[in-house]
Amino acid sequence: MKLHTVPAKTGLQWVKSGIKTFFKQPLALGGLFFMFMGAVSLLAIIPVLGNVIALALLPAATLGLMAAARQAADGVFPMPRVLGTAFAAGKQRMASMLKLGALYAGSFMLLLGITALVDGGLFASVYLGRADVTQEMAESSSFQNALWVAMALYLPLAAAFWHAPALVHWHGVSPVKSLFFSTLACWQNKGALLVFGLGWLGLFALGGIVTSTVVALAGGSALARGLAMPAVMLMASMFFSSLYFTFQDSFVWEEPPLAPESDA
Repeated sequence: MKLHTVPAKTGLQWVKSGIKTFFKQPLALGGLFFMFMGAVSLLAIIPVLGNVIALALLPAATLGLMAAARQAADGVFPMPRVLGTAFAAGKQRMASMLKLGALYAGSFMLLLGITALVDGGLFASVYLGRADVTQEMAESSSFQNALWVAMALYLPLAAAFWHAPALVHWHGVSPVKSLFFSTLACWQNKGALLVFGLGWLGLFALGGIVTSTVVALAGGSALARGLAMPAVMLMASMFFSSLYFTFQDSFVWEEPPLAPESDA
């Protein structure tokens, strides 16, 4: 395995590839993302523990959405079972993915614990669904500082887990090594990832403007407001479809990856 450095402009190509792939199979990829979010919402009903389980399953779910994008790019209609890709490649890789999930959940809960030292646990309580954000809370300096701390800590965490699920599943890299190689690949291609992130940030902002305009022109009708959330979900689905391409271009492999048939 060798790290592959790409120019910064490749970040825009990743964005375009994700959108193009989504529109190859919009119903399948959109539906899979809705299923993923539905599962997260159901887990969120369980106080605290539900959020921890959702965090632990996030690497496997991300891999499932990447596998779906891979299939769609190859002209294959992704079936719902593709979301279980992480658990369909043998006991060893399934165990590795579960370890990766445990590492992610533990790291994120540690992150929340650190923010609690800043604001007494307000930010953590909001994230875990134990409190709602109030205007007074949002305006408090301690809550704002905790938010900035969370963002600063999440960047290296995101880099470590960005490519890790794909490395573990498709190439049999151990969980700990996958975190190292993922971080290294993200650092090496930080320019492309920055352009990628800014590209999606701009598209989400544009989508928000368009949606707000439609709602305003419709007089704020319930139907128009009801269309806002599905629009955001579809944009998020396109984003997840683009993640596969960031992985594909960041590494050069001497051995072939796991056969696409194992994605199903």
